[in-house]
Amino acid sequence: MVGPATSDRAAPGDPFAADDAIATTTPDGALSAWSPGARRLLGFSAAEAVGRPATALLASALPDPARESLAARRPWTGPAVLRHRDGAPVECLLRVRPLTTAQGGTGWFVEAARHPVTATAPEPASAAKPVPRRHEEAVRAEDRLLRWAFYQSPFALAIHDTEGRFLRLNAPMERQMDATESDLRGRLIAEHLTDPAFEMSGQAVERVAATGVPERFETHARVPGERYAHAWIVHVFPLKDPAGVVRGVYVSALDFSEQSVSRERLALLNEASRRIGSSLDVIRTAQELADVSVPGAADFVSIELLDAVLQGDEPAPLPLAGPMELRRTAVRSAAPTVVTAGDLVRYPDISPLAQCLATGRGCAYRITDPEVARWLAQDPARATWVRRNHPHSMIAVPLRARGVNLGAALLTRNDPSLPPYGEGDLRVAEELAARAAVAIDNARRYTRERTTTLALQHSLLPQGIPEQAAVEVAGRYLPAVSRAGVGGDWFDVIPLSGARVALVVGDVVGHGLHASAAMGRLRTAVRTLADVDLPPDELLAQLDDLVIRLSTGLETGAEPPTADLGATCLYTVYDPVSRVWSLASAGHPWPALLTPGGTTEFVELPTGPPLGLGGHPFESVEVPLPEGSLLALYTNGLVEGHDRDVDTGLRGLRAALDPAVPSLEISCDNILKELLSDRRPADDVALLIARTRALDERAVAQWDIAADPAAVAETRALATARLRTWGLDELVFVAELVISELVTNAIRYAAPPVQLRLIMDRTLICEVADGSSTAPHLRRARILDEGGRGLMLVAQLTEHWGTRYTGTGKIIWAEMPLPDERAAETPGGM
Repeated sequence: MVGPATSDRAAPGDPFAADDAIATTTPDGALSAWSPGARRLLGFSAAEAVGRPATALLASALPDPARESLAARRPWTGPAVLRHRDGAPVECLLRVRPLTTAQGGTGWFVEAARHPVTATAPEPASAAKPVPRRHEEAVRAEDRLLRWAFYQSPFALAIHDTEGRFLRLNAPMERQMDATESDLRGRLIAEHLTDPAFEMSGQAVERVAATGVPERFETHARVPGERYAHAWIVHVFPLKDPAGVVRGVYVSALDFSEQSVSRERLALLNEASRRIGSSLDVIRTAQELADVSVPGAADFVSIELLDAVLQGDEPAPLPLAGPMELRRTAVRSAAPTVVTAGDLVRYPDISPLAQCLATGRGCAYRITDPEVARWLAQDPARATWVRRNHPHSMIAVPLRARGVNLGAALLTRNDPSLPPYGEGDLRVAEELAARAAVAIDNARRYTRERTTTLALQHSLLPQGIPEQAAVEVAGRYLPAVSRAGVGGDWFDVIPLSGARVALVVGDVVGHGLHASAAMGRLRTAVRTLADVDLPPDELLAQLDDLVIRLSTGLETGAEPPTADLGATCLYTVYDPVSRVWSLASAGHPWPALLTPGGTTEFVELPTGPPLGLGGHPFESVEVPLPEGSLLALYTNGLVEGHDRDVDTGLRGLRAALDPAVPSLEISCDNILKELLSDRRPADDVALLIARTRALDERAVAQWDIAADPAAVAETRALATARLRTWGLDELVFVAELVISELVTNAIRYAAPPVQLRLIMDRTLICEVADGSSTAPHLRRARILDEGGRGLMLVAQLTEHWGTRYTGTGKIIWAEMPLPDERAAETPGGM
């Protein structure tokens, strides 16, 4: 080196002393000389400094005038911030002058004074114009403001170098780091915060230093200066010089735990609104409350309900004193637990659950509170659970809706990184409990209504198949899977006169209590009309008129129902003597018929409109059946579904009817399994299967009677002979009286032709047919009357009697019980 371009001797008033830091650089900017003063100023030894780029010693970029002067190879003097060996910035006054090397190149002669000066030495004539004093004071004032803004900021702030090492920290950041600036200067984030949760922060600083693109992220972690985990918003910005070069990284961390907790609570309540109450099942609703609460509000939740709630009843008033029994209905834990639902638990009156039910208010507790300690001392099982799971706080809130106590919820917090429950947590738990209590009470009320409806419907459905000889019968009823639980489907088997039987199946539109009540009224009406022995088409016409009156309120004079009352019905009558099946339909699916030969078909018949429309006729058809035919009557819920159409269901029913199955009960189960696949149907299902029987011709006797009173004696003799043939000698006397009265009335008061038919079934049936439609009636005869006592005698001597009308007149019938031994020998005369 040949020396600086200007003299390097300190002039009077020169701020740079002879022992200040001095260094020289080569033309390419590498340090070539390093004075002891430079070592004292920046901490680098000559061996460490020589050869390094001079720009590596800058902690921040030089101002624009400095870069312009250096680019023009002119001297420059001004403030600069250098980097100490430990990474700390060093503020100093810098003077840089060109230095001509031996090879003719231009390096630099650099001097640095540690403390800012109050005056600037005049430069030689060849140097640049010195920095004005006023400008230096403004720069120093701005620097002070920046330092104050950094160190006095209420937010946690830090500055890192481009390698991610700490340079500066303000007081809030020191508190969060639980370390001073001098402790952390020169260290990486990962060297101080070893928790993996902080890897994101260190990586973000490295990325910003490399790319110059600012980043923002949220994290939830416990810093060394805090007892519990907090929520943080972290901003990472690059610090760039005027040329756009990243010289450092600025980090700010904002604790937004309160806002985060509020946001989480709102999200939890929104989730609770969406999930709690998705069904009308008490146990499931309680479990939904437990599931929503963990882990958002607790680490462990137990829902305890009064037993009456589970049964659908309104709970009785709570006891004023003494222990309280609650059913543990739902449990949810963030960790495995041995606590299970279903147990009946007795809680002392001092326990938090009993207290919250007694007062109607929830409360938050520390596990060390005296109230909790007294409770655990009286509840060893719970004390053992506490020792095993280590909860540090708990909340007990009542489940109360519409003024009714339903139970209580117990929430515990076990995670030591979370703070104990506070007032805000209690408010959230109470809101969750209030919302769940309404849903649980709705489920309780539904349970009560469903139980009532089921009881009503089951009381209206056949409690057993009545004994009769015409058919062998089996039936099934399945309620829908809907919330209503029950509906208006029904079937019935009604014994009729003349050994006949009516097979009925119907479907009231809708579900629930109203549908069940309507079904009960229709079923009763069908039985009443069947007792009148109306033909199927006439019976449906009468039933249609009844539905219209019920729908309009004319039947009771009350307001009409809010929903239309509609129903379908299939009414059939089978006669085992003639083996004829009479059918009529009101909008109902056709029945299936499986003949003994194995052929299955659906009986086509004119399908009238559903009941309640009015103004449309119904038609009957008669189908002769061979003995042993299998009949299947059903509602549309059996063959229709969300996953199949009617045709698919009918094909499945046709395939499921198997003549080889010996038991009709098994046939019913096979059909339901084939068509429903062991799942609850979407609509109610009623199924009635019957296998036809036929009366032996020898069990039936019939005679035509002349319209002459003298024929009564001959008819009586023929009947007596037949009764003795059947072995019914004990009935001869009674039967003669009955036959004499009925035949005499037919000859005297009715019109020919007159016929007598005797049928030996489970009873002895006597039928007298005539050509008149005049209805007979009982009357009380006076003492001096010669007649009027015939039907009174018939009513007294027989078990049942009645009248049915035919297309040509009427039939008066009477039934007499067989002797016990004869009834056992001839079951139905088959």
